[in-house]
Amino acid sequence: MLIVTTSDVAGYEIEETIGQVFGVTVRSRGMFGTLAAGLKSILGGEITQFTTMLEDARKHAIDRMVQNAQQMGADAIVMMRFDSGEVGDTMQEVVAYGTAVRLKRRA
Repeated sequence: MLIVTTSDVAGYEIEETIGQVFGVTVRSRGMFGTLAAGLKSILGGEITQFTTMLEDARKHAIDRMVQNAQQMGADAIVMMRFDSGEVGDTMQEVVAYGTAVRLKRRA
């Protein structure tokens, strides 16, 4: 599955716009991660536990978005974006979304 953040794909035409696709995941920071982050915020620097959690969440959200697009018969996703937010005090939501399309190679 080709995924791009642009509205078009070099060398291809959008043959059909199928519709919106998305993938959502919600991750918990956990007590240890929250405590470690609190200490790290005092000392400064990257909070690697959260970085890893968000990287994993983005990958999971993309996987779910791709599954959604495949079920719709798409072969690509254009205008892919991420959104995120907090759910409660200890959870992070990550959403990957875009437009599912069918592409045709330009002659």
